[in-house]
Amino acid sequence: MRCLCKSDVRKRERCCPPPFKTNTGPGTRKLCTCCSFLTVPFHTDTRAFLSPQPGTLNQAIKDVEALVNEEVDGSVLSVWLMAEVDHWNNEKERIVLITEFSLLVFKYDFMMFNCDQMQRIPLNFVDRISHGTFSFPKRSLLERNGEGVRVFWDRLREPSFTSRWNPFATDFPFITFTYHPVRKINEKKAGIMFLGFREQLKDAAQKVHTLKPVPGKANGVLVLNQPIQIEAYVGFMSFLGNENKLGYCMARGNLGF
Repeated sequence: MRCLCKSDVRKRERCCPPPFKTNTGPGTRKLCTCCSFLTVPFHTDTRAFLSPQPGTLNQAIKDVEALVNEEVDGSVLSVWLMAEVDHWNNEKERIVLITEFSLLVFKYDFMMFNCDQMQRIPLNFVDRISHGTFSFPKRSLLERNGEGVRVFWDRLREPSFTSRWNPFATDFPFITFTYHPVRKINEKKAGIMFLGFREQLKDAAQKVHTLKPVPGKANGVLVLNQPIQIEAYVGFMSFLGNENKLGYCMARGNLGF
């Protein structure tokens, strides 16, 4: 994973200590505390999260990388710890891999060390990447701070009315990510992190569009800076779930879920 730090080599080595190297795939990738989602300093309000606990994330990365099909996906380019935001504004913890030919999204149980769900998005189908603040319809009672990245793979297909009003629908032609709360966000760092993810995803997708064009589909990836619309109006369940971080694996008293 390319380090985004612009500091000198010695400082970069200090922020990317040897214990956080991974040796799977070609070369060695360093997980940088300054510029990636993967190794972050603990803050008082984030210690309950299970994902950044010592050894936990490294094991999770090994588990999900073992599910990569090199014939279909190619080599792993980078690994990101993110939150997915669905069409009802529900926030869910995800491990995201950018590979040579695919975008892989994993729902991982950090309590049981098990991958519960995997979504594969071929990069040659990705046609648009949007980055911006979240927005809601005028009469919506919901709100969300911060920024997000939305990845589209079928610009000609709009979600059906039934899907929009079904909280369990999964047939949307896009996926939305935002920051994982283990990092204490500030505007500057947030911009750097999303710039890294967005740029690497765009470059990988552009390359695959050239190597494996899809018949009848325009080649190339359009990158837009615009608000990310969530068409939800009333969401008591999402408010309750997001406030209590129910979409994350956390230590909750004597329990973890």
